Amino acid sequence: MLRGPRSVGAVAAIALGISSLGGQASADEPDVGVGKCGKYVCTEVGTGGSPGGAAPGGGGGGGSDGKDGGNASVGAPSGDKPKCTYERLAEQPVAGSDYWEGHDPSEGGAVWAVTCSELTTFQYIGPAGPPGGAPAVDPAVLARRAVDRMLLRGPEIGITPEPGGMGVIGMPVYLWTETGPETYGPNTSSASAGGVTVTATAKVSRIVWSMGDGKNVTCTTPGTPYHAKYGLKPSPDCGHRYTKPSKKYHVTATSTWVIDWAGGGQTGQLTEVRDSSVDIAVGEVQVVS
Repeated sequence: MLRGPRSVGAVAAIALGISSLGGQASADEPDVGVGKCGKYVCTEVGTGGSPGGAAPGGGGGGGSDGKDGGNASVGAPSGDKPKCTYERLAEQPVAGSDYWEGHDPSEGGAVWAVTCSELTTFQYIGPAGPPGGAPAVDPAVLARRAVDRMLLRGPEIGITPEPGGMGVIGMPVYLWTETGPETYGPNTSSASAGGVTVTATAKVSRIVWSMGDGKNVTCTTPGTPYHAKYGLKPSPDCGHRYTKPSKKYHVTATSTWVIDWAGGGQTGQLTEVRDSSVDIAVGEVQVVS
């Protein structure tokens, strides 16, 4: 039985393995029942007594008769048997807790969070691990966690003319970005759970430059920074020319990050998009007679 305040935090702490699961609660102590909470969908499961427990997909059990079902469940029952994932709790309940279902931790088993669709139960599983060789956690979920830990930004824009300056129509415009791990990659991160580790590596595959004049420039390189020695030569890999003057061209650079991940015997690919913008001015050459 979950012990402590009647709050989302009590459920979340157990699910994430960041605080100990309590042992047997008093008969008049209410079960934890809350509304929707983050990763899990939680519903009221009754008050008083011990939790009735629920197998994945089997709905909530009663708690008013004081019988111990051996696990605590949150969520709503589902119709068809869903695909379940298993995650071993990082911090196990204290010995003697109802969650051990009469087993002793010295036997080698553990309490796992079993998630089937939106229903999560906490169950004792023996030393052999989850049934049927089921993965302890979905590697795709860990891949998403790894990406969430990355700091991926839009391009750190380099452009001629520089913002605050004045360009000239018909002159070559150079476009580029700095190539750090946060602005171009590679950027690598890992996430682990239930004995599975997934490593994700992100790199920009292309940058689309919206030049503010109705035209786009797509570059598959970070671009070439402009130097005075280039003179009037156009950019070798990422450039543009304006044909009309404007006091304000709003230039937006949009990066597509491609993230390859591997772990738990699986591989996959994700994409993320980031952008950044600057304003530049372009004028005409003034001829003094």
